[in-house]
Amino acid sequence: MKTIVCIGSGNMGFALMKGASAGTNIFFTDIDAEKAQIAASSLGAKVLTSNKEAFEKGDYVFLAVKPQVLPQVLAEIAPSAKKRINSGLPPVLVSMAAGWSIAKIQEAIGIKMPIVRIMPNTPALIGRGVIALTASPEVPDDKIAEIDNLLGSAGIVDVVDERYINAVTGLSGSGPAFAYLFIEALADGGVKAGLPRDKSLRYAAQTVLGAAAMVQETGRHPAELKDMVTSPGGTTIAGLSALEDGAFRGTVMKAVEAAWKRSTELG
Repeated sequence: MKTIVCIGSGNMGFALMKGASAGTNIFFTDIDAEKAQIAASSLGAKVLTSNKEAFEKGDYVFLAVKPQVLPQVLAEIAPSAKKRINSGLPPVLVSMAAGWSIAKIQEAIGIKMPIVRIMPNTPALIGRGVIALTASPEVPDDKIAEIDNLLGSAGIVDVVDERYINAVTGLSGSGPAFAYLFIEALADGGVKAGLPRDKSLRYAAQTVLGAAAMVQETGRHPAELKDMVTSPGGTTIAGLSALEDGAFRGTVMKAVEAAWKRSTELG
């Protein structure tokens, strides 16, 4: 049975461990011991007392910490990393820190070791996430396949070249927040038009969910699906015209670009 250790017990770390918990031993570490205990208890997992112990124990060690905290964590585990590399039994280090390249992580540890970078998003909490994955040459194919299997219940896992990871961060990593804002705005529009708040929010969320499913399940381009709803002189074209007056598409593109640039800066 594989042992997975998650350094950090926030939403994303918890979501991925929840998906990977079947048939594995799960451990958490966190500077907030109470938070780690709550996460562990809900999954039938255990809590370790230090990041050093985490690295010594895990077959896979997930770094579920913020980019600003990563240097401290890497400094703590570096001695154990070198020891396990020299023993011939290195774990796979799985980082989800925005901006931190594989080369930069290896440099901070001071040795080349198997490293996987992933960029998940928060819908992984309900098994509908997007998880982009890239790996260093030290990670064998069977380990990549195993990580794919471990994370599969959290959403779709897609292997990409590392040069795309920052763009993934800007799109699917930050994208849920943009979608939530759009859903909120749709609901506010419904309220403005006279709908009760609860109904308006329910309709807005289901509308976005259904539209996304149409893109995925029909394979049609969004523009084609948009045109199916847009009758000459009708209600939809009036609404689309208002969105274009507000530079809707350009604004969304700028949001993704800004998130991508910030991810690059964090590295």
